[in-house]
Amino acid sequence: MTQHVRDIMTAEPVTVEPQASVTSVARLMRDENIGAVLVTEEDRLRGLVSDRDLVVRALAEGGDPEQTTVASVCSDDLVTVTPDEDLDHAVQVMREHAVRRVPVVEEGRPVGIVSLGDLAIERDPDSALGDISAAKSNQ
Repeated sequence: MTQHVRDIMTAEPVTVEPQASVTSVARLMRDENIGAVLVTEEDRLRGLVSDRDLVVRALAEGGDPEQTTVASVCSDDLVTVTPDEDLDHAVQVMREHAVRRVPVVEEGRPVGIVSLGDLAIERDPDSALGDISAAKSNQ
């Protein structure tokens, strides 16, 4: 049976406006226990920022995290998938572009996000990544 992206994506992704500070986004990630948020402007996908982006593109550069906006550190050259695409296509996109997370969009609006962890839980739940991804974080 063909699986679709909507079958495993995380629906209703956490989003922030481009003007949000790096500090506020880091706190949001902590509070929501997530590693990435989507950057939207007027409900349109503009970028994706990961916890790694915050460290490498903001903190390591020495900027003030209260003054640095997420727009200046997010990835904005994104590949996306739609909820109705085959899951195999999402895997192919992630491989081709060497990304760990792919925003899921409908008509330019974000409706979800699919990650390597989501795929591992679905395709190989007994693998180390599947097991870790399914575990509740204590942090």
